[in-house]
Amino acid sequence: MSDHERRARLGTRHGLAPGCEAGSVDAATRSIVALHATEAPTVYLSCWARVPEVAVADVDRAIYADRSVVRQLAMRRTLWGFPRDLLPAIWPSASARVAAVEAARLAKDIVAGGVAPDGTAWVDAAGAGVLAELARHPGGLPAADIRQAVPMIDERFETKWGTVNFSSRVLTVLGARAEIVRGDNVGGWHVSRPRWTLTEHWLAEAGSLGSTEGYRRLVGAWLRSFGPGTEDDLAWWLGAAKGIVRDALAALGAEPASLDDGSTGWLLPDDLDEVAAPDPWVALLPVLDPTVMGWKQRDFHLGPHRDAIFDRNGNAGTTAWVDGRVVGCWVQDDTGRVRVSLLEPVPARARRALDAEAERLTAWLDGLQVPIIYKSPAMKAALAS
Repeated sequence: MSDHERRARLGTRHGLAPGCEAGSVDAATRSIVALHATEAPTVYLSCWARVPEVAVADVDRAIYADRSVVRQLAMRRTLWGFPRDLLPAIWPSASARVAAVEAARLAKDIVAGGVAPDGTAWVDAAGAGVLAELARHPGGLPAADIRQAVPMIDERFETKWGTVNFSSRVLTVLGARAEIVRGDNVGGWHVSRPRWTLTEHWLAEAGSLGSTEGYRRLVGAWLRSFGPGTEDDLAWWLGAAKGIVRDALAALGAEPASLDDGSTGWLLPDDLDEVAAPDPWVALLPVLDPTVMGWKQRDFHLGPHRDAIFDRNGNAGTTAWVDGRVVGCWVQDDTGRVRVSLLEPVPARARRALDAEAERLTAWLDGLQVPIIYKSPAMKAALAS
């Protein structure tokens, strides 16, 4: 499959091309499997890019009222906003893997810090204390209140990297285990200040597939949105071993596709037809948007701009797109105005369309300066200029 067709699939499947936009927050979430939620604004801005006329209240409704999108720590120890019905696949697979690793690390540090001689027992006791406290508060509690109510998790010790506080790590383990979940947010939409609550209080039902079936469903969802992709792409996205990927591909009956770079990609057996190129399109996507981050090998849409768009830790900054290719980034000036900064020349019609998107986003943000942690080299250069 050519890079050109891959870019056509990207535009149509991810709700970015004309006539392919998502009709709701839920549809936008499914179009990219899950919303990246490490930075709180990304959830909202990813929906803004895909759902015409979407409002902050629409995203809030999906997360906090309908609870059709649920924030869950999963692949690569990353926070995501998942469609609710995908959670039974996430919990026993990607989330369980993260939980096991994080619990083991925490137990080791508990012993190293002299907090307790048996780190595993300490983690279990701390977790039980948090769960008991949250059981008494169906509406959930902020992390600060949990620390006050369960003093043992407010332990700290010094390392060569600085002071380590165990409370957030206990909550991370319990969240990855799907025992607790981020509930209502006590801050604005652009910040993350959740009330932690028992999962059973937030979702009112439980259910979980086995690990093998969970991974199969995840791989199938990824192929539907991002395929064709290689084993390397899938193993990176899942944060899982290639054996898990190969087993899932076999169970799905995935079909191989030769890619322009000489590698072998995979497609679902009912998704082999060629996708016609959509009408010309542009998009402004936020930091860490799943479309930017969805593959390990990204040259087909990044071209020569990898070093400009990604920081040293592999975090993508904002991106400006033309017809399935990244051509630059966007930043805000001191007044909150959105400005596009190009990394390569684009046709005049594309430049006009990008500027129109920048104006639309400026109006939508209504003066808010989006807080951004992960600024790419391209963003830093644009801000400096």
